[in-house]
Amino acid sequence: MTTHDDAVTHLKRTPLYEQHKALGARLVEFSGWEMPVQYSSIIEEHQAVRTHAGLFDVSHMGEFKVEGPDAGTFLQYLVPNDVARLSLHQALYTQLCLPNGNVIDDLLIYRLDEQQYMLVVNAGNIEKDLAWVQGQARRFQQVIVTDQSDTTALLALQGPAAQAILRPMTESDLASISYYHCTAGLVDGANCIISRTGYTGEDGFELYCSSIDVVKLWRDLLAAGKAYGLLPAGLGARDTLRLEAGMCLYGHELDEQTNPLEARLGWTVKLTRGEFIGHEALARVKAEGPQRLLVGIEMTERGVPRGGYAIYSGEERIGQLTSGSPGPTVGKNIGMGYVVAEHAIPNNAVQIDIRGKRVAAKLVTLPFYKRK
Repeated sequence: MTTHDDAVTHLKRTPLYEQHKALGARLVEFSGWEMPVQYSSIIEEHQAVRTHAGLFDVSHMGEFKVEGPDAGTFLQYLVPNDVARLSLHQALYTQLCLPNGNVIDDLLIYRLDEQQYMLVVNAGNIEKDLAWVQGQARRFQQVIVTDQSDTTALLALQGPAAQAILRPMTESDLASISYYHCTAGLVDGANCIISRTGYTGEDGFELYCSSIDVVKLWRDLLAAGKAYGLLPAGLGARDTLRLEAGMCLYGHELDEQTNPLEARLGWTVKLTRGEFIGHEALARVKAEGPQRLLVGIEMTERGVPRGGYAIYSGEERIGQLTSGSPGPTVGKNIGMGYVVAEHAIPNNAVQIDIRGKRVAAKLVTLPFYKRK
């Protein structure tokens, strides 16, 4: 992330840009977008999500509609997870993989109708992903891929009070929406896809709506949530929350040099259900075992781990951190990174090279935090 500079005019902005400015947000560059990193403080926003609720603008994410008689067959070929098992209004976490098994992006796939799906991709990868998805779709006759990113806004209402805040604003039965499921309904008068998903480790909802409707929805949610302790939350808290929850971030834990098995996402790779892009390579990795594995790091001496720092076992460099920060809820300095597979043993003592000084840490099992 680079700090905000008024001279930077090439950055994209979500429809809520003026709202963020009015709330006094500190704006930074993130994946080509000018986004709020914090409004009050990262710790305050983080704790609000854990204890009450936080509202995030994630309208920078990309949304593709995939529809037609061949849509399901196409998506089953496109990703390693099992799209065929999706019921209507169910979502799936998966990846777009190269033939070598490495990750182009991670994404959600929603089955919205019998022959209609929505793919939700990372903001920095929209153009790359769209080119890949459309290119692969050419093998299938009856499938249409449409980029809806510019006309779709997305809000994430996360935390224990999320359902109570949202309930008066919709006639949809929120309690009946299971985790990783969604429904279509009016929220605050706006047509929404109401999804029980999130990126914080807390219960909550993600609301997909038209870009035209999002300003009113944002304002009204903040007003409705005030009595519940709801705070607007930025990318800073989003990062510390997902890190505590052990969730991968593309460009950090996942990239085109990383496969899902070494990222411990084997539960999303269904090798027995037939061919898909990267199947052969991932089957080989599974048979031989990954060369390296994603691990959690907990500092045992004073020091904050950050992405890019080297991980040592004695004098041997065994890996590198991909993310790291103080964990406000767990009360420890934590990180994630990759180490040589034979070293990936919980409680193994390691050292993190923090600006030339080796600082003691240990490997731990992910996640750092799991809500009760």
